[in-house]
Amino acid sequence: MGDMKKTVLYDWHVQNGANMAPFGQYEMPLWYTGGVKAEHLAVIQSGGVFDTSHMAVVTVSGKGSRDLLQYCFSKDMDRCVGLKKAPLHDGRCVYGVFLNEDGTVLDDAIVYQLSADQFMVVVNAGMGADIAERLNAHNKQGAEVRDLTDNAGKMDIQGPVAGKVMATLLENSGEVFQGMAYFSFKGGFDDIGSSAVKLKDGTPVLLSRTGYTGEFGFEIFMARDQLANVWQQVLDAGASFGVLPCGLAARDSLRAGAVLPLSHQDVGNWLFKNNPWQFALAWDDEQKSFTKSFFGADAVLKAGDDEFTLAFAGFDPRKIVVSEGTFVTNLDGEQIGTILTCATDMAIGRVDGEVISIASADKPEDFVPKGVSCGFVKVRENLAPGTEVILTDGKRKKIKVEIRGDVRPGRTARRPMKEMV
Repeated sequence: MGDMKKTVLYDWHVQNGANMAPFGQYEMPLWYTGGVKAEHLAVIQSGGVFDTSHMAVVTVSGKGSRDLLQYCFSKDMDRCVGLKKAPLHDGRCVYGVFLNEDGTVLDDAIVYQLSADQFMVVVNAGMGADIAERLNAHNKQGAEVRDLTDNAGKMDIQGPVAGKVMATLLENSGEVFQGMAYFSFKGGFDDIGSSAVKLKDGTPVLLSRTGYTGEFGFEIFMARDQLANVWQQVLDAGASFGVLPCGLAARDSLRAGAVLPLSHQDVGNWLFKNNPWQFALAWDDEQKSFTKSFFGADAVLKAGDDEFTLAFAGFDPRKIVVSEGTFVTNLDGEQIGTILTCATDMAIGRVDGEVISIASADKPEDFVPKGVSCGFVKVRENLAPGTEVILTDGKRKKIKVEIRGDVRPGRTARRPMKEMV
């Protein structure tokens, strides 16, 4: 791992017993001394903090910046906010994808509108240069595109106590939290956004009500040289709430249970169609055409329906380690597709066949989650929810799972702010 990058928090991770491994060009923590299950359950029941500073930030500003993103990004920025599909406006952000010309995925991203002519684009580790290159290839009006890879700090706090923890750290937390809907943000750092949101020690941050766990929480952006300071403050403030540092393993199992894709694994060099994330595209109300023209759109519209990405949940904690030799069969043993992700959501279990979460209000009093495997498969036909298939390593291990529209119930990401602080 001699050529791997290290985040600002690398030494902290090592000193605190993290099991480190390569991920997206960086050495990242997989889990800490308490283990993956404790970290996963902490996010469901209290809170967890994640080093996400390996993510890349690209800014697009100046004349033509909105038009440039409107063409390169899959989401229609003129009709994407809320049930009424209002235009993207200051303080709101939206999820979508950057497609290649053939309709495959370059990367997924969240676009933040800082002002009418300034945007922040957050993409996956190692993808900043690729996204900046794509934007510049279509930059006809002279917008300024900056790749800030490794020049911004980022961490997340996720879980039901996230608001309470941040309330102890923020100046004027009541004002900051006022009207802060899901996929909204406030503040800024350096020359990105405004410095209206600060911690009590004066550190400016951009606080975003987003995340990658399916649970209530925030992504926190700040100047790179402030990351270690903010990380420690959040951990210290969260200690009395049961907040734990969490690694990539818990992040993976949490996002799988929340039916969230991992770029270049669940979406990638195949057509972005017939998957659970069609909301990322600019479909019209009839789901037959797009409300705008964007790069890669024609390939999606012209494509047939010969491949489907579907979510699944198993019947116990067992999972298959995904490799080139793993695949999906029907109950008759006929090979019908491939496994993309297979993780175990340790906060859920089955009761009389139904998936129940440890956070469910209606769970049985004696409920103890045993964990349920979940993830995504890519198959040749559109299997209805409830259809049972087999995941196998091609040798002796076989796991029966069912196709699902959703997996972990009772997720908190969309809960009103007033309920969470």
